[in-house]
Amino acid sequence: MFPEDVISELEEIRSHYPHAKAAMMPVLHVAQQQKGWLDQETQAWVADFLSVDPIEVHEVVTFYPMLYATPNGEHVIHVCRTLSCDECGARELWAHLKSKLGVERGGTTSDGKFTLRAAECLASCGTAPAFLVDGERHESLSLDEVDALLESV
Repeated sequence: MFPEDVISELEEIRSHYPHAKAAMMPVLHVAQQQKGWLDQETQAWVADFLSVDPIEVHEVVTFYPMLYATPNGEHVIHVCRTLSCDECGARELWAHLKSKLGVERGGTTSDGKFTLRAAECLASCGTAPAFLVDGERHESLSLDEVDALLESV
């Protein structure tokens, strides 16, 4: 499923935990970095690697919004959907991104370049609205700055 160097990395991660199951999040992050998303085959492999039931892995994958059980675009945008961000411009940011990208929340652009997702609190209430592009935080950007950022990726 994974190249030997990745398996070695995963074994190293697993070795740092007293119980293999406790390594699930970091193992899933590495697996997702390798494949882009966590399909059923990958989830089953992780379950076997950590000696847990496949449903346990699936529950974690479907609970955390930064883990993807479905394919995404080349770049994933997470927009904070909490009250602080909403009150400080996230509604406008959502509307702008939906219009610019031509997709709804959870959707992927027709060219496969962007997926637009919601995120719970990104811990940036003082610099709201906050959003992530490929895991990198951006805060308090004007809509023109958002456009420039999207054009640069």
